This record gives sequence, structure tokens and C-alpha cells, in this order.
Amino acid sequence: MSDSRYCQIEDLADARAQLDEIRHHIHQHPELSYEEADTARFVADKLQSWGYEVTRNVGGHGVVAALKSGTSTRTVGVRADMDALPIHEQTGLDYASVHDGKMHACGHDGHTTVLLGAAQQLAKTRNFDGTVHLIFQPAEEAGSDSGAVRMLADGLFERFPCDAIFGLHNHPGVAVGTFGFRSGALMAACDTVKVRVNGRGGHAARPHLAVDPVVVGSSIVMALQSVVARNVDPNEAAVITVGSFHSGHAANVIPESAVLEMSVRSFSPTVRETLEARIRAVVNAQAQSYGATADIDFIRGYPVLVNSEAETAFAREIAEELVGPDRVIAPFPPIAGSEDFAYYLQQRPGCFVRLGNGEGQPMLHNPRYDFNDDNLTIGAAFWTRLVERYLAKAPA
Repeated sequence: MSDSRYCQIEDLADARAQLDEIRHHIHQHPELSYEEADTARFVADKLQSWGYEVTRNVGGHGVVAALKSGTSTRTVGVRADMDALPIHEQTGLDYASVHDGKMHACGHDGHTTVLLGAAQQLAKTRNFDGTVHLIFQPAEEAGSDSGAVRMLADGLFERFPCDAIFGLHNHPGVAVGTFGFRSGALMAACDTVKVRVNGRGGHAARPHLAVDPVVVGSSIVMALQSVVARNVDPNEAAVITVGSFHSGHAANVIPESAVLEMSVRSFSPTVRETLEARIRAVVNAQAQSYGATADIDFIRGYPVLVNSEAETAFAREIAEELVGPDRVIAPFPPIAGSEDFAYYLQQRPGCFVRLGNGEGQPMLHNPRYDFNDDNLTIGAAFWTRLVERYLAKAPA
């Protein structure tokens, strides 16, 4: 039985229409990473009107809203992301993006709205003892030098202390309102590798006088398939995907060079180091065997997202109280996608939660994707209850 002293989903019923309106407004006006000025202003104005102490322009367009209740020195942070993607929307919705080539195809409009719903409820009830910091982050989709990195560099945790931090992402393919939890590594590290193969151009009819970078590049692609299969412990997970291979412009010309780009994913620092070392070795050895050379640019992206055990157990308990154990998946399967929330978890204990967006729904980063509005009150109630329980008042 859920403790009625803390927020229930039905407590947000009267706010549903307003949350729909907020979410649709944000969805209709998407802004890409580093460009979220209007979204940040919209969010900050709402928070300020509800009585929060609002700090704008944290690490760029970041917004942090603080609300203190009671006398406790305890603190907790909850984060939502605000940026959209460079995708042309194909949903046909009446609130579809008005900005061509920009779309909320990952649900950040929903994440922001869910946290705004919790913000309003917390301000209204103030059923906690301590300080809550609500973090609205820009540029999660950036891939590197992201919003989390910039907010941390701007003194996020020094200026807005958090004993623990929590975040949430929707998950298409799982029933609406179903929560997923996993302690330890939940989401992968993501690195990008750019390889330039330097050959020697020539006539297609005289290949013996050239060093063909297309052949070298093809050999590299095939040789890389052995790295995960033969250099990574079978009990670990890793992915190497060559997603781009460009060389040449004419059928009768052997080009001078070829460019390959690959995405590399891993779930442990040790595997991450192994992958980099083996990729460098394989690329160089294959190039050398053909008489070519290779330039390798290994770009580190987001680290492994590691949920702390106690905070994950706590967040799971909140979800089970709110929606029942039958709508909680734990442990949730590891996810090969990456998330810059990982940077927060390197500095503070916490948990990143998955919330089902509906079975049979378009996946993330799809032009037909849309956040499920049925999750708005569920998510808002979850954050409200989590803050109330984390900063619970002492018994009278």
C-alpha cells in the first residue's frame, strides 16, 4: 500500500491539461544543443512564478531552480534535458515542430515538462525538509563538450549542492508508466573514431602502380570485426560500428585516400581502453600491410553511466510505491546508447531511471517519434514523491 503522506499520481490529475499544454509548446518550438535560449527562458519564467530561486545561464543555457523547506541541510538534485535534434519531423501532429529540420525526437520536451510538473507540485505542497535543486540542462545531444560538462565546469555542485542526483529518460518499446532500474553500468560509453587512409592514387587500369585506399579501408573494416569477438571478454559487452566510408569519385580512378568513421561503445573502463588499443593496432597494421599509412583521431565521448546501488534501490522503492511492483523492471537490461548524465554520477551518487514510452511506438531519434503524454503526471508524481521521501520530514 502506497503511503498517502507522499505524492500520488492522482494528485497531479488537475495539472494534466496544463502539462499537456506546456509539453506541446516545447515540442512545437525545438532548439538544438547550445541554442536553447527560448526554452530556457520559458522554463525559468515558469519556475520563478512558482516561487523558486532561479539561476539562469549556468554552463550556457542551463537553468537551476532551488526550493528550500524546513530547516534540514540535506539536498537533492533532479535533472531534465532540454535540447532537440536536427531531424525533420514527420509525425503530422497539430503541435509538430514549426522549425524545419529541428525536432524533439528524443523526448526532452517530455522530460522537461515532467520536471516542471513536479516543480509546481513541490512548490504547492512543500512536503519536504531540506533543499531541492531542479536542473534543466542544455546540450545533452552534443556528444562532446555537452551541457553536463559545461554545467559542472560552471560549478554546478559547488553552487547548488546535491547529496544525490537523479535523472530520467523515456524508453519506447516498454509499456507506458513502467519504470526500469539497474544499479551499476546502465548505459555505454560512446567514442568516435575517424580514420584517414593515405594511399597512392593512380589509373584504375594500373593498380600495381598505386596503393588503393579502398582496398585498405575494406580490409580495416573486416579486420575490426575480430576485435569484439576475440579481444573482449565474452562476459562483457562492446560494439564497433563503421558507419561511414568515403573514397573516390570516379570508377576509373584509384583515389589518394579514404575516410572511415566508426562508433565505439563499451560498458567498462577496462574494455574501453582495450578497444582503443586494438583499434589503433588493427588500423595501423592493415594499412602497413598494403604499403599505406593511416591517421587516427580517437575522440572520447560520454563515459559509462554507472548508477549507485543505494540510490537505485531507493528510486526503485519510490516507483514500486507509486505504480506497483508489476510495473517495475529490475534489473533493466544494459543500453548501448550513451548519456551525459554519466558525468554527474562520476561526482555524486545517484540513479538514472528509464520510463516506458509505449509498446510498438517509434524509437528514439525517429522522425515519427513523440513523447507519450500519459507519462506526464506519472513522471511528475514520481519526481515529487522521490524528493518528498529523500527529504522526508522528521516524525512529529
